[in-house]
Amino acid sequence: MLKTVKIIGLQRAYFASASPSASFANNRSPVITAKKIQFNLFADELRVASGQNTKFGKLKLVSDGWRHRKSAGDFFILHPVKEAFQAHALSNVSFTQLSVRQQLIANLKTNGVLDPTAYQAEGIPAVLNGDHVLLAAETGCGKTYTYLIPIMEQLLQRKLHERQREFNSPLVLILTPGRELAQQIGRVAESLVEGTGIKTRILLGGRTKQQMMNPHFEDIDILVSSFGALSKLISCGIYKTDQVRWVVLDEADTLLDDSFNSKLLHLMKRFPFHKNHLYDLGENIQGTQLVLAAATMPSNMTELLGQILNVETMEEVVSPNLHRLMSHVTQRFLRVKKTERANILFDLVQKDTKRRRPTIIFSNKTPTCDFISMYLNEANFPCVNLHGDMLLKLRLGQFEKFQQGEINVLSTTDVASRGLDTTRAAHVINFDFPLYMADYIHRIGRIGRVGSRGNCLVTNLVSSQAEIGAVQRIEHSARTDHPLANVDANVKGIIRRRIKRSLGIEE
Repeated sequence: MLKTVKIIGLQRAYFASASPSASFANNRSPVITAKKIQFNLFADELRVASGQNTKFGKLKLVSDGWRHRKSAGDFFILHPVKEAFQAHALSNVSFTQLSVRQQLIANLKTNGVLDPTAYQAEGIPAVLNGDHVLLAAETGCGKTYTYLIPIMEQLLQRKLHERQREFNSPLVLILTPGRELAQQIGRVAESLVEGTGIKTRILLGGRTKQQMMNPHFEDIDILVSSFGALSKLISCGIYKTDQVRWVVLDEADTLLDDSFNSKLLHLMKRFPFHKNHLYDLGENIQGTQLVLAAATMPSNMTELLGQILNVETMEEVVSPNLHRLMSHVTQRFLRVKKTERANILFDLVQKDTKRRRPTIIFSNKTPTCDFISMYLNEANFPCVNLHGDMLLKLRLGQFEKFQQGEINVLSTTDVASRGLDTTRAAHVINFDFPLYMADYIHRIGRIGRVGSRGNCLVTNLVSSQAEIGAVQRIEHSARTDHPLANVDANVKGIIRRRIKRSLGIEE
């Protein structure tokens, strides 16, 4: 059983509005509105519904009728039930009270971070205590600072960064599933260590063979890297792991997915997670602290982690909003014909362009992602394209064009749904609706983040039978005020198990 620290958040306020400027204090404010008005739900009714144990399949849903071929044109809308600031509430303690030194606090202020959120106020001390920690919280609530701040504080307290070490022997290893996220975290780390003497390096994949042939050697305290690149360079001895005291798996759900986990666990067995490096273990004994950060987790997480550490030594810091629908963002679900999606997308992007609203469009597959980019660019809507199958020289800088405001439309696959800081985005369009709850959580988490603009919007185009089951579970969650059910981030594992069941093979 994992040790757990539950964040005591604000009580859910069951208020909603059809427009962002309307009052949140009216009990007859809409929570759900639909084309068929008998499916409308209001705030006072939600209080009653949330107190009932209404099982899935027993409650009448708008989306129940969407399997019929004549259901095209139907829709329902989930309205905000909280103000944006309520979802990422600030703590009543300061960074100073959390034992963070003034140099780091000054650097945080330079980055526009003045006070910790309620989640950071719980998570920072947990990491400072030296236990292995799982930071489980909704997207966009500041998990990166939650582990960076206490790790840097410990580095400075113990002056480990001042000791002589071999080149390419980092003290802190931060692993991510993708290049863009590694780049983003690395830049945050660089801004946070300004004036501290801590040395950071960002390592990206795509040029691994070149780095093997012509390796770069330097003093490194914090190494931020995409997993694929680092595992190869460690294997050939270019980077050394014997001095690593902290390992962070950012977007741990993706790294623990079946796509990665066998190679990841092989790498993790290099580190002595069984020892706690903050205790006095002797001159020559060094332990490593493990920190996981994620908005969703695979169902087999405990089993996987049990291969490298005693899971009872891990402390969970869990947000009350984990696996819940974003309560401060409008979410529209439109039942449409597949052939109509391009025209609907054109209309949506045209409106966003007039309003200068930055938009992210998600597809399930690379060809669709490419099609959307070409379609919009030919229609004179500048759009940048990003997916995992792109050549490195084409992929590098694509996300930055959107981040820096050069282009306001990003067409992407789920490669951009995990961890990326998209605070300037205001509209997410699911051109292909995701088939898995974890993917939906991550995609809509690109908006409504700490520091995001208000009036954010999600538009979901639902066009295939396979997508309707996921929509029904989301609608059921909204109507009962329960967390999303069956959130398993191990998508590869889900697919593998389904194939085995279809073939009559037992696990």
